[in-house]
Amino acid sequence: MRLLLLTLALPLLALSPPATSHFSSSSSPSSAASDWRSARATYYAASDPRDSVGGACGFGDLVKAGYGMATVGLSESLFERGQICGACFELRCVDDLRWCIPGTSIIVTATNFCAPNYGFTPEGGGHCNPPNKHFVLPIEAFEKIAIWKAGNMPIQYRRINCRREGNMRFLIDGGGIFVSVLITNVAGAGDITGVKIKGSRTGWLPMGRNWGQNWHINADLRNQPLSFEVTASDGSTVTSYNVAPKNWNFRQTFEGKQFETP
Repeated sequence: MRLLLLTLALPLLALSPPATSHFSSSSSPSSAASDWRSARATYYAASDPRDSVGGACGFGDLVKAGYGMATVGLSESLFERGQICGACFELRCVDDLRWCIPGTSIIVTATNFCAPNYGFTPEGGGHCNPPNKHFVLPIEAFEKIAIWKAGNMPIQYRRINCRREGNMRFLIDGGGIFVSVLITNVAGAGDITGVKIKGSRTGWLPMGRNWGQNWHINADLRNQPLSFEVTASDGSTVTSYNVAPKNWNFRQTFEGKQFETP
């Protein structure tokens, strides 16, 4: 992995792949948007367009997952140990009008984690150290709201509902009686707080969060159609029956119902 970091003291753990991006901007965001809050943002840029790795939320190839470069890594004060993965934020540049692109904002998905660097103080280069609220953007996203020379930029952010194309996706992985499910392309709140799985010979079984939006269970679910119940952070629940057929295999992706977005 060859990586060119264009800002100082940027301890990003894992980066999304450079690719054609699908950015959203909004002059009238969803009614579910929260109040604007203050934070700061930096950016990164990959040195080779062939570089492709997944982020700390476990989404893997972010282009194939549908997120493109409209993504963001969050500092520890925002990351919530991975529960926030999949949530959407609207960001806008403020305060320093030398570098801001006036009247612009971007909508990005939380896909990554910016680790603290305790070799620096929060004010002296430890951008992602607590209690800082910090966003790390691909340069393609950063340049939608500010000139790249801005570096460590004051911004405002707010949570908004996610709008997705298509259905929720379930990538089934594991082996034997260990079943892991990665859930992506989640609309509405975007972040997931609970998952249950059901085979044709079982009741509803709660899954545990493995990391990011990977959920797991130890149960023999082979040769059974699988159903899923997904609960988002706003309390809404979507149940998808018989998402995977009886003859499903590990490393296959299936689609289920989607959350409604106001």
